[in-house]
Amino acid sequence: MVILPTDKHFNEKNKALEALYKVIDPELFINIVDLGLIYDIEFKDEKNIVVTMTLSTPHCPMGEAITNGVKNALEIAFPAMTPEINLTFDPLWSFEMLTPEGREQLGM
Repeated sequence: MVILPTDKHFNEKNKALEALYKVIDPELFINIVDLGLIYDIEFKDEKNIVVTMTLSTPHCPMGEAITNGVKNALEIAFPAMTPEINLTFDPLWSFEMLTPEGREQLGM
């Protein structure tokens, strides 16, 4: 996910992304940002953060743990806001979505 400096929520989105780096996929032991699971972060208003994300598969057995981790990380970073998860499988996740750091962590 790329955040442009011209985005009016540039600082907030970077803070959110920093928090999401702490959410680790319990099966692969890599953070969800480097896995490419985060598609978008939107600050809807002063009280709501919407994260559009995916999982590695639609039937990921760790999906609930990952989405709960996202909510927890954002609640810690933004205690006055309510995180919402928009889970999508369009596009489906693929290995091409890994960041260079994610590829390195997987030994690719």
